[in-house]
Amino acid sequence: MKQLALALAISATCAAMVTQGQTVPHKPQPHNPKSTSSAPAQKNTSSDLVQMEQDPAQWVMPAKNYSGTRFSKLDQINAGNVANMTVAWTFSTGVLRGHEAAPLVIGDTMYVITPWPNIVYALDLTQDGAIKWVFKPHPEPAAQGVACCDVINRGVAYSDGKIFFNTLDDHTIALDANTGKQVWNTKVGEINHGETMTMAPLVVKNHVLVGVSGGELGVRGWLKSLDTGDGHVQWTAYSTGPDKDVLIGADFNPPYPEDKGPNLGATSWPNKAAWMIGGGPVWGWITYDPKLNLIYYGTGNPGPWNPYQRPGLNFWTCTLFARDPDTGQAKWAVQWNPHDTHDYDGVNENVLFDATINGQQRQLLAHPDRNGFLYVQDRTTGKIVSANKFFPGANTIEKINLETGAPVVNPAEVPQLDKTVTNICPASTGGKDWQPSAYSPLTGLLYIPHNNVCQDEEVTKVGYIEGTPYVGAKVAMKAGPGGYRGAFTAYDPVHARIVWSDHENFPVWSGALVTAGGIAFYGTMDRWFKAVDAKTGKLLWKFHVGSGINGQPIAYQGPDGREYVAVLSGVGGWSGAVVAGDLDPRNPYGALGFVGATQDLPDYTAKGGTLYVFALPKAGGSP
Repeated sequence: MKQLALALAISATCAAMVTQGQTVPHKPQPHNPKSTSSAPAQKNTSSDLVQMEQDPAQWVMPAKNYSGTRFSKLDQINAGNVANMTVAWTFSTGVLRGHEAAPLVIGDTMYVITPWPNIVYALDLTQDGAIKWVFKPHPEPAAQGVACCDVINRGVAYSDGKIFFNTLDDHTIALDANTGKQVWNTKVGEINHGETMTMAPLVVKNHVLVGVSGGELGVRGWLKSLDTGDGHVQWTAYSTGPDKDVLIGADFNPPYPEDKGPNLGATSWPNKAAWMIGGGPVWGWITYDPKLNLIYYGTGNPGPWNPYQRPGLNFWTCTLFARDPDTGQAKWAVQWNPHDTHDYDGVNENVLFDATINGQQRQLLAHPDRNGFLYVQDRTTGKIVSANKFFPGANTIEKINLETGAPVVNPAEVPQLDKTVTNICPASTGGKDWQPSAYSPLTGLLYIPHNNVCQDEEVTKVGYIEGTPYVGAKVAMKAGPGGYRGAFTAYDPVHARIVWSDHENFPVWSGALVTAGGIAFYGTMDRWFKAVDAKTGKLLWKFHVGSGINGQPIAYQGPDGREYVAVLSGVGGWSGAVVAGDLDPRNPYGALGFVGATQDLPDYTAKGGTLYVFALPKAGGSP
């Protein structure tokens, strides 16, 4: 496994780079001399993100809004004219690793972040993406060898005239959104402990919420809140350990009996040595309900993958937490996968929506879990309302017991010591991984980009060495039932059923976007960016980009009043490691087994990070 980390490293010549951040200003091109759009907040000077997220012209956080819907109210591009959509402009990032971020649009400026070395670009939308400024943080080159599954970054955050982002080597940085000058820089983790950072922050009031990656290196997972003004750490909530570390107090009220009891984050592990290196990283998505003043996020897998080295339920890994963002205190929690045996991280998105179920208006969240089930939960209490399969081939869990909240595990597909168990579905990649869904309040459907991948697995005993892989499993992945490896699925969370599903040759590892124009957008690893009818799934348009798409599409209104759709291409991440890391496609165990399912990906795509921006032609036919 260490060979994977080393294979994902870029040339050692990068070691000469300095660690202090650097901003490079760019003189605007003389396109519109009368433009005064240099201030990013020109269209809305309010720092209140609750207001800003309602503006369809802007895209102010990676998920568009606090509810995480990735829904745009723009409807200029619709099912009747999307076939005419064409490239408006492009921008090369100059980086060759996996591009998984969503751009942000604040006023007339777009902000884009690259994978390592985590370069941040500010692009002028009045001049077809001319560079306003560039910030180069110069993260430690050694961080590349610690990252589990490519050196990716999933996006930046914005609030009150500042851009916030994480670097792979565990720094959270704030920049002046106008100038790109560094405001503050806080180191929050240690790569020597196996900690890296890949997630997009979320800003809630004066809190910058950030989490850690490293579940395959024996980290102790955490979520931290940093002050937006000066970057000091306000609170830290660990995923494992005693209640005082997990920030569980007297007002903690989980909905299920198994999730109740003092210090479960410690007593559900064999000993302190186990929970101190027990995983539970927080590297996925956070959503927020301003009325309830609760943030929602999931924790990752326990370590190691070998479950026989950590008997017990292993709280609070693979868990949904609801916390008060001001104090960090947990209000309730639900463990989706107790004593996780398949690397089913709980970091996937929790999309907030309201709906009427059985005649009752409910405040809900939808979570498509790695185990292949779509959980609909009451977001005030955590109680599971429904949990059915969105990944039809799932066989590791037979059903979810709605009385206890616990999965009913299929014993035939539990990994065995020193023995290969075949056809485990879904694989450790899950029915879906981090790639975020989109929800349309117009159709009432959740649009899920996901995998159809299974695996053969053998677990073995593994020793812990700080900062090195701590897995204990030999995995080879393969296509799931039907022979295809991915799908884009529309799921009705109210009636708990699949409405339609479009199959894809490779795992669908991009985010989803849905618009008021009745279109859902997503990208594929074999280089297609697609638009489908949000009601039927019918393909309406596609465009062949330069490299496979792992990015998150967005929609915004440009300074000229037109609707634009943007997405980053650049294959990589765990799914594209065979290309991005130049791994041997003949070795099915490479990239923690994912190469087994994507051995032919190099036949379809090469590396290369490019931002593509699409629009309908202007009057007269020009793009």
